[in-house]
Amino acid sequence: MKPTEKLWNANYNKVMLINFTLFFSFYLITPLLPLYMSETFHSTKDVIGLVLSGYSVVALLMRPFSGFMVDSFPRKTMLLACLTVNFVFFGGYVAGASLLAFAVLRTLHGGPFGAATVANSTMAIDVLPASRRNEGIGYYGLSNNLASAIAPMAGLYIYHTTNNFELIFWIALIVAGIGLALAQSINAPSRPIDRSSRPMSLDRFFLLRGWFLAFNILFFGLCWGILSSYLAIYGKERLGITSGTGTFFLLLSAGLILSRLQGAKSLRQGRLLPNATEGVVLSTIGYVMFIAWPSMTGYYLSAILIGLGNGHMWPAFQNMIIAIAKHNERGTANSTILTAWDLGMGGGVLIGGVIAEHFGYDATFWTMAALHIIALVIYLLLTHHKFRNLTNNQ
Repeated sequence: MKPTEKLWNANYNKVMLINFTLFFSFYLITPLLPLYMSETFHSTKDVIGLVLSGYSVVALLMRPFSGFMVDSFPRKTMLLACLTVNFVFFGGYVAGASLLAFAVLRTLHGGPFGAATVANSTMAIDVLPASRRNEGIGYYGLSNNLASAIAPMAGLYIYHTTNNFELIFWIALIVAGIGLALAQSINAPSRPIDRSSRPMSLDRFFLLRGWFLAFNILFFGLCWGILSSYLAIYGKERLGITSGTGTFFLLLSAGLILSRLQGAKSLRQGRLLPNATEGVVLSTIGYVMFIAWPSMTGYYLSAILIGLGNGHMWPAFQNMIIAIAKHNERGTANSTILTAWDLGMGGGVLIGGVIAEHFGYDATFWTMAALHIIALVIYLLLTHHKFRNLTNNQ
């Protein structure tokens, strides 16, 4: 280990800022899109849901291919291409058009966003010194945690102050442009490109050695999909909380940030399994508390615990899948774990809606808690031992 290697080098700082711009521009407009469609196009609720869900579907479909592309071509070239297309799509919101044009634009926008997140996170791994990589991946998530905490509040404030959707779209476009400009100045390290004529197979798009990590992450995604989608309506109907959703996510973001900062030293020492274990246990307690303690105290305390848990768990799992991947499989490794999360989130939204329709929101969130307990069991009985065995045999 080289303790003098610099973590916060210029390239890593730029990658962090690019990640912030990606998620800031995305979350600035996301909470306002249902309102925009309702006021501008007089869309019904089912049409709004259909249009906005298309974005997630395309992002999910794009993940495996983006990992393959990032591993098969120069990383900087792929990052610039993804960010350029992302920037162009934000320009489409500014231009404005019919409901059909907006629906196509929003649906297809999932592609460059999904690909850009894979390309940029893989670039972060490349520009980090090897001795600081675990720690750096942990810090990397702070940029999107901050963006997802600040951007929705900023977007809602601007809208309520100006009642101007076009201004918000312009701000998102400018922020996306800043990210694109930063990417052009990255001095990407050279790496050999695999030019061999390997046959197309599943492992070019999905890291088969990391299936157990992806399987575990899928369950975590199921729980998050339920929580994030039905939190507001549950809080209003069950607890009488009408304006606390923003506070819940603010506390959750604070927990994410604090745990990433606190866990940095442990990650630097390579203690991936202890970080993951702490995160999974804290998250499980938080998810169970959310439904088992139906009160204001339980509601907000669970947000902190879920944030603390995910802040430990996510960088640990990402480092774990990178650790079992070859150098030319980092993009595939990143896309594998992100695809599993996306699948889980989409499944969570679907499962939560079906259960809520037939059995009510209490049953929905008890199901969520049960799923996270299952995820904890999977981690303890499968993931923990499988990862230890693989790394011991390397």
